[in-house]
Amino acid sequence: MQNLRHSTSRIAIINIAVGAIIAGATGLFSTQLLAQPAPAPVVKRGEPITLNFTNADIEAVARTMATLTGRNVVVDPRVKGTITLTTDRPVSAAVAYNQFLAMLRLQGYTVVDSAGLDKIVPEADAKLQGGAVFSGDAVGNGQIATQIFKLNFENANNLVPILRPLISPNNTINVNPGNNSLVITDYGDNLRRMAKIIAAMDVSNATEVEVINIKHALAVDLAPLVLRLLDSGGSGGAAPGQADGTFKTTLIAEPRSNALILRAANPARVALAKSLIEKLDQPTAGGPGGNIYVVYLKNADATKLAVTLRAALSGEVRTPTATSAVVASASSGATAGGTTATLGGASSSQPNTGGQIQADAATNSLIISAPEPQYRQLRAVIDKLDARRAQVYVESLIAEVNADKAAEFGIQWQGALGKNGDNNIGLLGTNFSIGGANLIKLATQAATGAVAPSTGLNLGVANQNNGVYVLGFLARFLQTSGDGNILSTPNLLTLDNEEAQIIIAQNVPFVTGQFTNTGAGGSSGAVNPFQTIERKDVGITLKVKPQISENGTVKMSIYQEVSTIQAGTTNSANGPTTNKRSITSNVLVADGSIVVLGGLLQDEYSGNQEKVPGLASIPLLGNLFKSEARSRKKSNLMVFLRPVVVRDAISTENFSTDRYEQMRGAQQQAQPEASSLVPINEAPVLPAAPMATKSAAPTKQP
Repeated sequence: MQNLRHSTSRIAIINIAVGAIIAGATGLFSTQLLAQPAPAPVVKRGEPITLNFTNADIEAVARTMATLTGRNVVVDPRVKGTITLTTDRPVSAAVAYNQFLAMLRLQGYTVVDSAGLDKIVPEADAKLQGGAVFSGDAVGNGQIATQIFKLNFENANNLVPILRPLISPNNTINVNPGNNSLVITDYGDNLRRMAKIIAAMDVSNATEVEVINIKHALAVDLAPLVLRLLDSGGSGGAAPGQADGTFKTTLIAEPRSNALILRAANPARVALAKSLIEKLDQPTAGGPGGNIYVVYLKNADATKLAVTLRAALSGEVRTPTATSAVVASASSGATAGGTTATLGGASSSQPNTGGQIQADAATNSLIISAPEPQYRQLRAVIDKLDARRAQVYVESLIAEVNADKAAEFGIQWQGALGKNGDNNIGLLGTNFSIGGANLIKLATQAATGAVAPSTGLNLGVANQNNGVYVLGFLARFLQTSGDGNILSTPNLLTLDNEEAQIIIAQNVPFVTGQFTNTGAGGSSGAVNPFQTIERKDVGITLKVKPQISENGTVKMSIYQEVSTIQAGTTNSANGPTTNKRSITSNVLVADGSIVVLGGLLQDEYSGNQEKVPGLASIPLLGNLFKSEARSRKKSNLMVFLRPVVVRDAISTENFSTDRYEQMRGAQQQAQPEASSLVPINEAPVLPAAPMATKSAAPTKQP
């Protein structure tokens, strides 16, 4: 063991004490120290010390450091080996402890501070121990700690590939996508470095908003062109499985001031966009005479829009001295290729800026001949009128419930009074016509088969007279009931303020006239008989014209008709009889709400009774002298309507896909049962629809 240096008497005493401790740990004592009979002075905490550990056991050095710093230190049994730790001059206890931590780190071990207890463990297991956790700007010392970095601008997933190589292999970095934060476990000094790197990269990836005034071109024309050029030269997007966190260049046209609003990811992209705009913002190649423009419409009808624009401009340039002839010339008719008119008509004392608007129906475009200032005004109006029109999806529900009940009861009897051979024989009995089966008619025609008893329960008694059986008693019981439930849901999609119609019916013929020849014969008088018929739709008809207001309500002009053929009249000589229920109305209903258009609640009762006066009133026995029939019919008919406003392409696709899958599911459920005897085991099914973009929950039918 080397001799300790004596710079001062106080430091010498401390060095001697430290040397004695080290010698006890390593088994190497200096001969001069052993010769001294006095005990070694005690080292006070906080005093400067000189370290001189050579190939000392890690556990022994750890106990020494615990004595010097006053910390509670425990050593994991897996921590084995020796270390060399020396200093050239006295250092504080804190500096000595940090050097001890650095030496352990080089050996593959580290110290974890857990509730005031320093645990020396292998570095690979340090992240599993209860180390300190910091958030924000606070960081730990040279020990293992965990720090949470909350990002404001950058995507946390984009920083992981950059920071991962800067962290030791035994430590971790994780991402919390919920609040866009990073959780890093590493040494305190490395966490401080990570904090500087993250702070430098967590900045806004977009420049300030730039407003670029356009001098010659139109902003609405330049915006899509420049944006397409910028996007074509951009980055290739994110890697597979990762979100693309790059900022997309935003370029919006402001028609009122004819300017472009630009925001890009960095100044270089801004400079590129400005250079493109400057090169494209040039005067018209034809000079002052190049004042013919072609505007292709996206949604509006060119012919109708041309009439509207001519009317607007003719009113703008009209003066109080303008004549009605000028107005007539400005709104004149259409040609084969479109509609044209000359704009102007001001008095001769004022300059005529003029202009001409022609609609080309083949390409749905407008050809405008006007000076550039006037064209810009027209273009601003065209862009507003050529917007996508909203649509209305109308769901109509027709519900009808019918209940018919009928009951009949009657007793008829006939009998003879007298003996065989008497000159006069009396007849006594009753007969009624309810049910269409009269007792006397049955008695006289039943043997020949010309008539049959009525439906229901028939109880009869026949008497034999002179070898012939004659029907003398007949009792009849009958009860009928019938229920009907009809539900129809015609649906219709139409543009705002456009009438639409759907017809689901049969085209039934009705005879309107006929001619037959029953007179003269012979070839000269032969006439070909004929009939004239008229075909009409019998079924469901729905006509609707919706109009969407600004507050979301829908005003609708509706015509609803439900017609059916009366059962049993199909082959009637006068033609079939139809039942018709129609509603013509104008209603106002909120978007997505259900409104009842109208209906019928009908309850009909009828009764018929035939009886013998007086005798039929006798209790119980009176039923022998009467016949009775009763019927009751109930009809419940209601028509409901539900309009849904569809404002964009995604909503339209969702509606269509929902109904498509509903029909496809019904076809799949209607498949025939498998059979080996009949080789046809499949019914046609709609193909699977492509996945639609769902922005709203599927709309349910009313």
